[in-house]
Amino acid sequence: MAPPQGDEAAAAICAVIRRIPKGWVATYGQVAAMAGLPRRARLVGHVLQNLGEKTDIPWHRVVSAKGEVSYSLSRNGGDRLQQRLLEKEGIEFGDKNRFDLERFRWFE
Repeated sequence: MAPPQGDEAAAAICAVIRRIPKGWVATYGQVAAMAGLPRRARLVGHVLQNLGEKTDIPWHRVVSAKGEVSYSLSRNGGDRLQQRLLEKEGIEFGDKNRFDLERFRWFE
């Protein structure tokens, strides 16, 4: 079976992200693999970066494999917002704005 392409790939990524429960996170690579797109973590980031402001997709639950929010000037403050949203859901950040990925990582 061929991996999803274009809009189908974006839809598959969004479908996985919608399943991440409140208070849990998944990594970019994990989402890609679960969407049938192994080794396409950057595609997950691209899809998330292009979501509209009023999206119902819980984008903030997708994090780096280091157990942290990806910080970048290009995110226009979205990185700080992401950390606040995760904290509201009970994700506890410690030193260097990292959290225990093994504790909060979601597995289906």
